[in-house]
Amino acid sequence: MEKTTKLDYKKEYKELYLPTTKGMLIDVPTIPFLMVDGSGDPNDADDDYSKALQLLYGIIFTIKMSKKGSKKLEGYHDFVVPPLEGLWEMKGSSKMDYSRKQDFQWTSMLRLPDYVTCEVFDWACTEFHKKHADADVDRVRMELYTEGLCAQILHKGSYDEEPSTLEKLHAFLEENGCCVDIGTAAASGQIRRHHEIYLGDPRKCKPENLKTVLRIPVRKR
Repeated sequence: MEKTTKLDYKKEYKELYLPTTKGMLIDVPTIPFLMVDGSGDPNDADDDYSKALQLLYGIIFTIKMSKKGSKKLEGYHDFVVPPLEGLWEMKGSSKMDYSRKQDFQWTSMLRLPDYVTCEVFDWACTEFHKKHADADVDRVRMELYTEGLCAQILHKGSYDEEPSTLEKLHAFLEENGCCVDIGTAAASGQIRRHHEIYLGDPRKCKPENLKTVLRIPVRKR
C-alpha cells in the first residue's frame, strides 16, 4: 500500500469487519485501541456515553489531522477513521439482557494506527485538551487488546433486535463444536467480553438499515 493511500480498515481487514449473516469463526489478532470505560444505558439523559465518544473521536481526529500541523509523526500515513467499537457486559450476569440497559458496563473504543506510540497518544490528548479544557482526557487510555478465538455474525437492523441474531450465532457455535467463553481471562490477562462493531451511524441511518458486527469470545468444546 502506497503512503499516499488512506488506510481503510474495513476494506483492508474484511475478515474483521465484514462477516457473513450466518456466522463464522475468527482468530482476532492483537490490535491497538483508544478506550473509554463507562456504565449504564447509553441512551440516558446524563449523556456519559456521548461524552465518551467525543473524547474518542476528538483524539483520533487530532492524530489524523497532525498531517496539517507542525507535529510530524514518525511512520505517519493517513487513514479513514475506523468504525466505533464497544465491549459490553452486565452487572452480575454473563449474558446480555437488553431489558436492563441501566446495568450495562461498557468500553467504547476506536482502533489506532500501528504507528501511534505512547508518546503520540500523550501528545494527542494534550493537544485535544488545549482546545477543549472541559474534556476529561484522563478517562481515555491506549491499550493493546487481544481477543483470540471468537465467533462473529453480521446483524442487520436496530440494536434492540440483536438477541435474535445472537441466537443464530449460538446455533452456529453448537454446529461447530464451540461454546461461549465470556468472562474468562485471555492469555493477555484481559477479560473476554461481548464485542460490537458499528458499521452504521444511527444518526444518519434508519434503524432497519443499521449494520453491526456481533462478536463473542469462544472456545472449542
